[in-house]
Amino acid sequence: MSTAQEDTFISHLMELRDRLVRAVLAVLVVFVCLFPWAKELYAFLAQPLLSALPQGGQMIATDVVGVFLVPMKVALMVAFLITLPYVLYQVWAFVAPGLYSHEKQLVLPLVVASVLLFFAGMTFAYYLVFPTVFHFMSSVAPEGVAWMTDIDKYLSFVLTTFVAFGVTFEVPVVVILLVKAGIVDIAKLKEARPYVIVGSFVIAAIFTPPDVISQFMLAVPMCLLYELGILMARLLSRPAAAGSGAMSEAELAAALEEAEAQHRQLEDKQGQ
Repeated sequence: MSTAQEDTFISHLMELRDRLVRAVLAVLVVFVCLFPWAKELYAFLAQPLLSALPQGGQMIATDVVGVFLVPMKVALMVAFLITLPYVLYQVWAFVAPGLYSHEKQLVLPLVVASVLLFFAGMTFAYYLVFPTVFHFMSSVAPEGVAWMTDIDKYLSFVLTTFVAFGVTFEVPVVVILLVKAGIVDIAKLKEARPYVIVGSFVIAAIFTPPDVISQFMLAVPMCLLYELGILMARLLSRPAAAGSGAMSEAELAAALEEAEAQHRQLEDKQGQ
């Protein structure tokens, strides 16, 4: 028994290694394909800031190798985002055999929704948040101050903002998981609305620049997505409740039929 368990454990480790290697190779292959366009990818990423800079403004590189490494980091990030569905498929293929059928029916749609919501959060940050924040910063810059930034610091700011908004857009998935796992119910989620609003603005104050506009642009979607999560959890709970009710009716009908059969058998015995 111990030897069988050892063999199973080793086989799982080998499968995990193979799937990790496949995922890493996929990212590297796409990265190599994107390598010639690394400068163009960084230019696209920096476009919201470049369009907000004053006339003649530009970005700077204070590190000797920064002009090479920073575009490479952007290309690697884009390669990971492109291959993310394949990477998640490898994770799913490794985990799925250990899940029950009802767990598969819940986990797979939530994983797909999580990826789409994360991309939606990044898109929201790039097309709405960045232009608003950068134009605001440009308008409040004092006279005589050349407002420029290092390309590496800009990349760090962009990545932090992408993660903040991407995670924020995962709120509906978190709410649905909490409800489906039985940790909280919808009534308690509704009661927690005031705390969620306060917490949203606290989180926005931590992860966004120190201006009111960007804080509102993170906190307000978080509150709206919380409400969306409550709505989706309620819709997903109804079929489960209806299914449990149908099962109870079927069991009741079967019990009644069994009781009637026993009653007829008893009557036949009495008649004999």
